[in-house]
Amino acid sequence: MAAAAAEPGMQYAYCTANDGCTLAFQTSLPIAAPLPPRASCIILIHGFSGSSAYFTRNYGGLVGASGHWVVAPDLRGHGNSGRPRGGYHVARLAADLRDLIAYLRTLAEGTELDIVPVGCSIGAAVLWTYVELFGCSGFRGFVFVDQAPLQDRTWLGDGGWDAGHAHLGCFDEATMLAAQRAWVQDPAGAHRELVAACLGYRHKPEPEPESGDDDVSEEERRRRDEAFFTGISARCDQTWLARLLADHTRYDHREAIEEIDLPTLVMAGRRTGCFPLEGMRETVRRVEKRSPGRVRMSVFDSGHWLFYEEPERFNREVLEFVDSCTK
Repeated sequence: MAAAAAEPGMQYAYCTANDGCTLAFQTSLPIAAPLPPRASCIILIHGFSGSSAYFTRNYGGLVGASGHWVVAPDLRGHGNSGRPRGGYHVARLAADLRDLIAYLRTLAEGTELDIVPVGCSIGAAVLWTYVELFGCSGFRGFVFVDQAPLQDRTWLGDGGWDAGHAHLGCFDEATMLAAQRAWVQDPAGAHRELVAACLGYRHKPEPEPESGDDDVSEEERRRRDEAFFTGISARCDQTWLARLLADHTRYDHREAIEEIDLPTLVMAGRRTGCFPLEGMRETVRRVEKRSPGRVRMSVFDSGHWLFYEEPERFNREVLEFVDSCTK
């Protein structure tokens, strides 16, 4: 399979995980570019079956005149990264992130590098697992985008985790197995269903405000967006994804989130087809336990892929948050 091209203003670079897997990432700075004595780095982490191409509408606004170094990895098994037979665990993805950050710090030797990661969907789960395994050291803050701390429903934990908090479609063994079968046996259908759940205008149609898409018909918008996202999902090994889905669905991050002691921004889509807002509010409550007053939540008018549907607002709020953490 041919490698995907980098987005405008970005370039692809590569490093190696500790198990030998090749990790691809897009970077706004050339690898050999000199850095000032202090620099800030925004790491954008995509969701399940995605790639760094997900942020096609964000790179220009985040790089622009901000002066921030923007990096967006392709998680293993996704995008231009390696396709190992194993490694379909959120903890492995967190270990990969650690290896990537170590590589970035090597490139920035002599520079005080302030890193703020932005985890979208499973990207947020990767960050919570990172905190559980390695702590918060080395980061200046966190942004978590439209992901609840647990996808499954359960009676265990503080008050349990019911339908008002858990994933709307994949929330127990039966629904997870059905999702696995769909991804392996009817991947094209699974990809289309993912798009329908993750774009707010598809999941919960409403009269749309004026936007940059006003010169595009509704039918063309749906066709264009579906082709974009399904094309990215189709690049992955579907069986590998199905096994990652099982690990992601069962992983309970509630206690790990309580270890966060840094400024935190939680973003959620009001029209998401993935989680009830109450599930994402739990992240706020858990961070507040250890770091009262250092977390806030921002609810967008779009869906799970709010960075794609409302890129200007997403870019603005991320930049404001990063500036507040690093200046």
